[in-house]
Amino acid sequence: MRPLFDIHCHGALGHEFGGSVEGNRIAAAHHRDAGTTTLLASLVSGTPDTMERSVRSLAPLVADGTVAGIHLEGPFLSHERRGAHDPGVLTDPDPALIDRLVDAAGAPGVLRQMTFAPERPGAQALVDALVAHDITPAIGHTDADAATVTATIGHVVERSGRPALVTHLFNGMPPMHHRAGGPVAAALTAAARGEALVELIADGVHVHAEVVRMVFETVGPQAIVLVSDAMSATGLADGPYRIGELAVEVIDGVARLTEGGSIAGSTTTLSGCVDWCIEQVGLAVDDVFEAASSTPARAVGVDAAP
Repeated sequence: MRPLFDIHCHGALGHEFGGSVEGNRIAAAHHRDAGTTTLLASLVSGTPDTMERSVRSLAPLVADGTVAGIHLEGPFLSHERRGAHDPGVLTDPDPALIDRLVDAAGAPGVLRQMTFAPERPGAQALVDALVAHDITPAIGHTDADAATVTATIGHVVERSGRPALVTHLFNGMPPMHHRAGGPVAAALTAAARGEALVELIADGVHVHAEVVRMVFETVGPQAIVLVSDAMSATGLADGPYRIGELAVEVIDGVARLTEGGSIAGSTTTLSGCVDWCIEQVGLAVDDVFEAASSTPARAVGVDAAP
């Protein structure tokens, strides 16, 4: 079996990462049993107290190797492009919160990546704080223009010496337009010159097959990170669920916010994404596995399990 490394995953079997330690283990086991050999546990935006509790509940799983680290998706995100994040907890970047969460983690290397919107005031100082703690800065849930994203990617590369990460390209950002390329154009341009790695949610819902093929043929698997963005309904039937404090309805396997209808993560595993890329998109097997293993490992500085 080839290794698979999912760096963006929120839960499974009714359990959202960051809840109880037992629930965290049940969710992680589902993804492991489905073929994900290495996993980051993703947390949605919350209050500082909520995020600290969530980090503390996941730290034991990092310590024993059940998960390879934690991904903080927020709370420094754009209101306009928040997707399934609670608007009431979104705020401007605060390096003091990073220090607090690092302390809650109890050891270096527990927090592996953080998604933020580069247009929010204080984003540059946030990048400096993340790099100082060896946390990969990830640009996402952003309404920024291309120039802002390009400048932030350059700052990440200068400070860290590594490519910047872009959270689920196309989702949580304005669509690329020929008169306003936005984050998509900036990210693809940076990826083509080796300065960025771009996530793709390859579940057949978030991004169309022809667009996934275009990205692979434009920047190559060495610049692409396949992710599941799986939420708590993964492995279960349609019905009502929650993501953070927000109500979600899953219909025909597609999770959407009950209020507003925004897509609220996926209900598939990384192995399901790999199968879809091979069988439905028609990508080369070796390219797909590179994007689902070695590239994500390089993105967050963690070795993928053999």
